[in-house]
Amino acid sequence: MQQSSPDKIRNVALLSHSGSGKTSLAEAMLFDAGAITRMGNVSDGTTSSDYDPDEIKHQISINLAILPVSWKNNKINIIDTPGYPDFVGEVRSALRVCEGAVILVCAASGVEVGTEQVWNYTSKNNTPRLIYMNKMDRENANFASTLDQIQSKLSTRCLPVQIPIGSQKSFKGVIDIITKKAFAGSPVKEIEVPADMAADIDSAREKLIEAVVEIDDEIMTRYLDGGEITTEEIYKCLGESTRQGKVIPVLTGSGLTNNGAVGLLDAIVDYLPSPVAAGPVKATNATGAEAPVKPAADSPLTALVFKTTTDPHVGKINFFRVYSGILSSNSQVWNVNKGAIERVGQVSMPKGKGQESVTQVGTGDIGLVVKLVNTFTGDTLGVKEHALKLATIDFPAPILSKAVHPKSKADLDKMSSGLARICEEDPSLKVQREADTGELTLGGMGDTHLEIAASRMQRKFGVDVNLDVPRVPFKETITVPVEAEYKHKKQTGGHGQFGHVLIRMEPLPPGGGFVFESKVVGGSVPRNYIPAVDKGIKEARVEGVIAGFPAVDMKVTLYDGSFHPVDSSEMAFKIAAAQAFKKGMNDASPVLLEPIMNITVTVPDSFTGDIIGDLNTKRAHVSGMNPNQGMNIIQAQAPLAEVLRYAIDLRSMTQGRGTFTIEFSHYESVPALIAQKIIAQHKAAAQQ
Repeated sequence: MQQSSPDKIRNVALLSHSGSGKTSLAEAMLFDAGAITRMGNVSDGTTSSDYDPDEIKHQISINLAILPVSWKNNKINIIDTPGYPDFVGEVRSALRVCEGAVILVCAASGVEVGTEQVWNYTSKNNTPRLIYMNKMDRENANFASTLDQIQSKLSTRCLPVQIPIGSQKSFKGVIDIITKKAFAGSPVKEIEVPADMAADIDSAREKLIEAVVEIDDEIMTRYLDGGEITTEEIYKCLGESTRQGKVIPVLTGSGLTNNGAVGLLDAIVDYLPSPVAAGPVKATNATGAEAPVKPAADSPLTALVFKTTTDPHVGKINFFRVYSGILSSNSQVWNVNKGAIERVGQVSMPKGKGQESVTQVGTGDIGLVVKLVNTFTGDTLGVKEHALKLATIDFPAPILSKAVHPKSKADLDKMSSGLARICEEDPSLKVQREADTGELTLGGMGDTHLEIAASRMQRKFGVDVNLDVPRVPFKETITVPVEAEYKHKKQTGGHGQFGHVLIRMEPLPPGGGFVFESKVVGGSVPRNYIPAVDKGIKEARVEGVIAGFPAVDMKVTLYDGSFHPVDSSEMAFKIAAAQAFKKGMNDASPVLLEPIMNITVTVPDSFTGDIIGDLNTKRAHVSGMNPNQGMNIIQAQAPLAEVLRYAIDLRSMTQGRGTFTIEFSHYESVPALIAQKIIAQHKAAAQQ
């Protein structure tokens, strides 16, 4: 594929709710543009964008895929993104490097949760966009009803520039309401406009013209005075209105039957901005001051790595978007984030699963390079003398975590590196070691996200793991002050063992931690044995007396004891201290503590009652509700044990419309009945 100047490039993300047909539409666009000679099929696993084994197995998009096509002397980099909410990180990566977006809406299903979410993403970034009403050939497809949903749920600025001829089995083609011409099929042919649709065409055309002429004062004045507006002027105003976000054109068709894809390709070129039209992007220099990057080939190199992946045969692959300058093969670049030189070998342009080697990737275009050492997703590549750092990609925080356990000793040895590499590929995954339980956990956006991450680890890095619900870091404490004594005395011939301690144990307020203090006077316990007493108590507290959980929120004071001049030793005093501690714990009315979490749930007003009812079943305490633009923000506290899988519960209850954040608050006592069950479970597990 030949190099394109930045004003002849369109970087476009395909976005939608899962199942709206992005991959099939992308396949139709590739076919109509001549990039492929035969359309693949999702169910057969033969499409250009869904080539990963997990994508073929699950028949959903998991990774973003870059599909370049040439159209009307322009290069369009189509980025097909996942619609399933677990893979929102891929969507954000794609939007970060695109000047425009196409949001698909199924003509039968209408505006769904995922549609609203991607709409919000593009609105937040002020991304110019088109809407493509797909699947007009599907049973129950209804253009008018779906358009009403689009305009009521998304924006009244969404106006049709095409209307379909027929629907469902009778869907024949689309009418361009600006030219009043009808087209169908692939290759496209002009067909007759049904006479009974003239009124619908005129009405839609009038509404569109009224909206777009506002962008140009001279044309608007002429229109209001009853003057004629030419087709070229309508197209010009529509393009400018779309790029400024004042109008969102709605097109229609069927990707599966390849009816309407050509019109979408035309609209992308005519209405969505090139990198030049989009203008400079924000960056910062070495001092942190803002320094915009202008999309010019003769400027110093500034490029953003927006995706990192690993191929078992090739190694690490970095996908990048050039914002200024040129990234050439066999060159050196400066990693601005890491402050290090990277040696670039052969650069290529991605084409779905494949790639095409090129000598350089120019401004506005997308490329890939293999085997960079220190470069990962979010890094900026440039030149050291003119190092500008682009804003990184805003990945969502994980909402569901699972404990990771290796299936074998060999997997244990490789697990840490495998987890690190899978998180390099997908920054929306996070690995951490839970200090209280010792478990390694993998956090992500949902069950499917974590399962596929585990599958990918096995396939790419040979690491086989099980994912389980994480253990809750319960703790134990005492509720009354006590004194305890223990004398460790053992005679085995020769030197014996003797250690004798008296300790006082007092509860501390929640969060008080663990304090050891010595108040021995008169040398009843020699000073050199006191550290052994401290060590014995602290080792004993790691496994409390109720169910083996760490003991916290108490003060232990060594106040007396005795020793033997020959038989006493550090080990003897350590054993005596540990036994005294356990005895004291049993006598001090110990209780089980559980972590309490602060939860903030944001849901549409209509789901508020269901959410509060569900939180009450989880032993939660709702502390407040704040309405905000049709949403309700619910503040609550709940035990961690009850909300380990809250991400799944919330998605189910709100059809994916709810979001939440969670953070640790404090520990408090477990109710007696529940504590008995927990203690019984842990004692049974310990005996296995």
